[in-house]
Amino acid sequence: MRPEYDLLVIGGGPGGALAASTAAEAGLSVGLVEKRPAIGVPIRCAEGVGRDLLEEFMDPDPAWISAEIDRAVIVAPDGYRMSLEPSMAGSEVGYVIDRKRFDRELVMRAGEAGADIQVKTRAILPIMENGTVCGARIEQNGHVQDVRARVVVAADGIESKFSRWCGVDTTVPLAEIETCVQYLMTGIDIDEAATVFHLGNEIAPEGYVWVFPKGPRTANVGIGISGRKSRDGHRPIDYLNRFVRSNFPDGRVVEWIMGGVSVCPPLEKTVADGLMIVGDAARVSDPITGGGIYNAMFTGRLAAQVAADAIAKGDVSAGALMPYDSGWRTSKLGSALRRNYRIKEYFIRLTDEKLNRLVHSISRLDLAKFSTLEIIKELIRHDPGLLLELKAIRELL
Repeated sequence: MRPEYDLLVIGGGPGGALAASTAAEAGLSVGLVEKRPAIGVPIRCAEGVGRDLLEEFMDPDPAWISAEIDRAVIVAPDGYRMSLEPSMAGSEVGYVIDRKRFDRELVMRAGEAGADIQVKTRAILPIMENGTVCGARIEQNGHVQDVRARVVVAADGIESKFSRWCGVDTTVPLAEIETCVQYLMTGIDIDEAATVFHLGNEIAPEGYVWVFPKGPRTANVGIGISGRKSRDGHRPIDYLNRFVRSNFPDGRVVEWIMGGVSVCPPLEKTVADGLMIVGDAARVSDPITGGGIYNAMFTGRLAAQVAADAIAKGDVSAGALMPYDSGWRTSKLGSALRRNYRIKEYFIRLTDEKLNRLVHSISRLDLAKFSTLEIIKELIRHDPGLLLELKAIRELL
């Protein structure tokens, strides 16, 4: 790598890739390091993304689209299935993508824009001077070098190590991390145009099971449960195996992955002197769904835009970088994160009986568009009995 860049990006996921490509297109010298030997692997994602959200950044490419989704199905604990057709499904209408190809496409775009891409290369320490992050010590194939940068973007995922080395507490509380396991299964009967979400404390305590199509008779079948619910005999893989035996007994597992996703509030501050934190590293994944592709891309692009302006002005202090932090917090994304965290805290405490009642009630609503906000509004209007149940989150509407 070069010994110095305007912007150094730690991590080659969607957030890091968008930061790198945006900065390079703005004329900055950019280095991106990814600790794994290949971009996009291992996959730690259900791979779903809304059509409108994705198209804010790019046109979809059939090369990395595994399935087009036109409806969502929610399955209550009692087995009742509520189908959300295209006019209602909102951000659930979209794509299940191939993250291996998708992530590589994003990073290749950064490379084409002029960013220096290095894989199997890890940041092992920050370079700090008078409390300011000035780059990173980089290790590649046993060779260690110091790479200086005017701004460093930490895009290294949940509980970002790099940010923690810089003095930012990125620890996610056990109760607010979803522990996840996912199988890629084939030979199963599925609706190839629908994402399916199974709710219930018996099958996924404080979480849900998902079935996301990946092609004919093939799907990502996964589960996320609260970290505080995971214990011997009740680990995510135990719940997932029981679900698979019951629903897809003849299916074949051709790949499986595990990981975690934060469902807590974002970091209190996502900038420091010379440092910006994006994507899962900033804990901006959706507290209800755990989805983070769009959120990472949004924060990655915004971070690069702010960094370019700060560098041009010769000031990369935390104060100069704060338009990034305030920018995403005051955006539609930031508002949704705040609202969805409060709603999540309510829903994870519901009994299966109340979950059944909610799903049945929602299915009777006349919604122009399906969204968390619209559901709550309509439930309050149509079901007076639920009004008291929902009073704790009415102020969010």
